[in-house]
Amino acid sequence: MKRTWVYAAAALLALLGLADALYLTVEHVTGQSVQCTIIAGCSEVLSSSYAVVAGIPLAMIGAAAYFSVFSLALLAAFGYRIAGTLLTPLIIAMFLVSLWLIYLQAFVIGAFCQFCLFSAAITFCLLIAVLLAHRLHRSEKSV
Repeated sequence: MKRTWVYAAAALLALLGLADALYLTVEHVTGQSVQCTIIAGCSEVLSSSYAVVAGIPLAMIGAAAYFSVFSLALLAAFGYRIAGTLLTPLIIAMFLVSLWLIYLQAFVIGAFCQFCLFSAAITFCLLIAVLLAHRLHRSEKSV
């Protein structure tokens, strides 16, 4: 039962990440300049060469990843074990990419984007959720 709530929370977190990534994707595709409201640097980060991978906006790739996490977390919440199994490597990959992107912002680009940092924070929370779900699963098996 507790794992169901963890997966439901992960699904909600993924929706937040999806909204963030979709916003950045739409702004990129329409050529709009994203305005930072908390910190300066969004324009520098989002217009850098690192914002596009093989001609695809990185935010669009992030949106696809968040949608996948949402779908898998929802399926896992409803008891589909394979969904929980697939969720783990996806979130780990997203977390590693987030670490790389934070490194790029800090040491290569020299600017930070609040939307990118928000996405990284969501990914970190998703990692905690999936690790918690695995721990709960192990404790349920041992009882």
